[in-house]
Amino acid sequence: MTTEEHNYIFPNDATTVMYGQRTLNVFGKMHYAKIVWKAYRDINRFYKQALREKECYYGPFKGEFGHFLLHNLPFLSHLHQQGVKIHYCGMALHKAFLVDGHGQPIVHTYHELRDFFAEVPSSSNATVPPPDVQKEIDQFFVKARSSGKAFLNIADNDMYWYVFRNWQLKKGRQHTYNIRPVYQTRQEKSCVIFPRKKGNAVTPNNGGPWDYLDIARKVSPFFEKVYITGHPSMSAELSSEGNIEVCLSTDNRVVIETCCNASLIITQHSGAVHMGIYTQTDVLLIFNGKPPIKGLIDTLRFRTNLTNRTLSYAFNEESIVNFVKKLN
Repeated sequence: MTTEEHNYIFPNDATTVMYGQRTLNVFGKMHYAKIVWKAYRDINRFYKQALREKECYYGPFKGEFGHFLLHNLPFLSHLHQQGVKIHYCGMALHKAFLVDGHGQPIVHTYHELRDFFAEVPSSSNATVPPPDVQKEIDQFFVKARSSGKAFLNIADNDMYWYVFRNWQLKKGRQHTYNIRPVYQTRQEKSCVIFPRKKGNAVTPNNGGPWDYLDIARKVSPFFEKVYITGHPSMSAELSSEGNIEVCLSTDNRVVIETCCNASLIITQHSGAVHMGIYTQTDVLLIFNGKPPIKGLIDTLRFRTNLTNRTLSYAFNEESIVNFVKKLN
């Protein structure tokens, strides 16, 4: 964490294992301690068996994009690097990310869950999916539990949120593949903007709303192309003009390609902040308002093992344009 970033974080905001018990009474802390002990036991048992037998079941992932990029893809990549055959249950939406640096799949079998984010809002990995998707998850559970192989059920929210994410931070349990050579299609001076849709709400995590088309217009003179991309269900509806191209898509190959071709990603404090880890692209985090930024300390500490790339920050349109000018 840089000296600058210390000014942007909320103190004591990191969701560590100890964070989960800080407001509990003595009986609550005892109960929480049992949950934590069991979670560590289950995770370590899974990990040892998976490495020993070189095969495992993992899932279901049904949550937020940032959680996929920070807590799931790096661990799956680590297991793959260790030669583990992975039977994965997760959203088909993320399939394009689950490749190594040569474009080969890192999971052995893929129990795909359809894209349901137009119907249900995402929440960490605690999203409650539609009934047909839950039915697919239940089928995966039956297969995983009857296999006799190592199985980590990341739908256990207490285990996932408080323990598993933090357990991974131990050095050597995460890996990232550079997918830029896989998806880059051309060399161009371009920029990608993720127009995250939060209505007119102001939140401590994301700040206030932005006029993304106005941002695109102001930075467009400094680039050959400005791409506005992301998932349609989570993005503002905008129209292409001039050298600004709107390419919202439920196919993440489109999103990844634009980021691999680009020299800069501009996004709010959201999952897209972590795209640059895998596409080797610089990232400008924009926050419409004054810091601190809630959750930023987690964003930074969970990036520690994944990349040496630092984030840049802008807190108004003027500072966005000034950053782009300096970059160019």
